[in-house]
Amino acid sequence: MDNTTPAFSHYSVLLHESVDGLNIKPDGIYTDCTLGGGGHSEEILRHLVSGRLVAIDQDADAIAAAGKRLAAYADRIDFVHDNFRNVGQALETLGYDGIDGAVIDLGVSSYQLDTPERGFSYMHDAPLDMRMNAEAPLTAREVINTYGEERLKKLIYDYSEERFAGRIASKICAAREEKPIETTYELVELIKAAIPAKAREDGPHPAKRTFQAIRIEVNSELSVIEPTLDALVDALNPGGRLAVITFHSLEDRIVKQAFSGYAKGCVCPPDFPVCVCGRKPRVKILTHKPILPSAKELEENPRSRSAKLRILEKI
Repeated sequence: MDNTTPAFSHYSVLLHESVDGLNIKPDGIYTDCTLGGGGHSEEILRHLVSGRLVAIDQDADAIAAAGKRLAAYADRIDFVHDNFRNVGQALETLGYDGIDGAVIDLGVSSYQLDTPERGFSYMHDAPLDMRMNAEAPLTAREVINTYGEERLKKLIYDYSEERFAGRIASKICAAREEKPIETTYELVELIKAAIPAKAREDGPHPAKRTFQAIRIEVNSELSVIEPTLDALVDALNPGGRLAVITFHSLEDRIVKQAFSGYAKGCVCPPDFPVCVCGRKPRVKILTHKPILPSAKELEENPRSRSAKLRILEKI
């Protein structure tokens, strides 16, 4: 097996659809909350003349690689090494009291998936890690070896809708009684053993759902989405836009519900003769149905097949 670490790369999913959706002003202030390989950032920067970009990522490798890729635009970028949930604080620290647009790509970068030692992939043997921020304390190894059986079952089911979550959790807990589970391949073999042979014949890799669930747990991926959206909507100037790319139904449901909440006006009971709450819509939703990847993009990057893009505009 080739364990060569790839260059930091990431096919920027729905690149033109998301950046075009921001309706960029040459002198505007924009935020890329998930810098990754720098594709969305580079496309935004191409549209800027006197504007600025705040580029955020919790992965130090991403910051370092993007710094080189975007060197020609260095005079108009602020790099922030942090989780995007702290975007409000980052903008305040940098002295920006409003932004004209933001993009969030909630996918895992190709670099993270394809670098064996990061432990994200069920296709490479590596230590169980899965941290997007290598300095974060919680690893996949800790989740697998210390969480109780019921807790494991719940997170695997809740975060991946894996119907064999109970069997997988039971198999993990029995195996770790003998010795700690250390590597991705050890975990893959346990998952395969837990899923009936007939159920493994069709569909995606049998470990795909469980690995997704553990990755979400390690990185608190779902719990940070809504607070981040709240902070960005607060930060948007009137006419500013927010574009969010999701990759599975759990993420998309959170984004869709949050967008609906921002767009909702009066919340008084229907039998009230007049509005007393005074609530006004804060945004208008520009994508009542999400934008999906084109046939060309699906051919070039099969990993984009589950991507959905939603865009709103601040009123």
